[in-house]
Amino acid sequence: MAMTLITTNTESGDANSAFTSSIDSTYKLYVFKWFNVNPATDNVQFTVNFSDDTSSHSYDLAKTTTFIHSYSDEDVDDGALAYSTSGDLAQGTGYQTLAAGVGSDADQHCSGTLHLFNPSNTTYVKHFYSNIVFSHQEDWVVNNKVAGYINTTAAVTAVDFKFSSGNMDGTIKMYGVG
Repeated sequence: MAMTLITTNTESGDANSAFTSSIDSTYKLYVFKWFNVNPATDNVQFTVNFSDDTSSHSYDLAKTTTFIHSYSDEDVDDGALAYSTSGDLAQGTGYQTLAAGVGSDADQHCSGTLHLFNPSNTTYVKHFYSNIVFSHQEDWVVNNKVAGYINTTAAVTAVDFKFSSGNMDGTIKMYGVG
């Protein structure tokens, strides 16, 4: 299957990165890739939310998710793999954390992907998963995996990425796969 680049958002001091068009029935799989996204504020969460509202894009859809992470510090003398209940949502409508504790130093950033399946289907809920690698504010390298579903049978028409506080720099791209 071929990936087709649909949109590129290049952020520079922006509060969020929203994709508010071109999420439609053209593709059954949309992939978002972000590269070297750096927060202006230290120790923040990189998050995502979804909308089915084509006019005001209210990002408030209920999600149920699971969150796991692995990490290693710079000295490679400490590390772990763990399930994190604090990263889960249980029918939560807030933004889903993809990365927690992202550092804002010049050598700290996050990169990753999010797969959104069949967002225009109006019969079933929408599944998604994310894989992200980032530099933690305490100089760890962290890999998070988040998976779940958006509990709506309405078409998902918009996706918004942002940090829990402050602005961001970086590039996020949206692809259609088909």
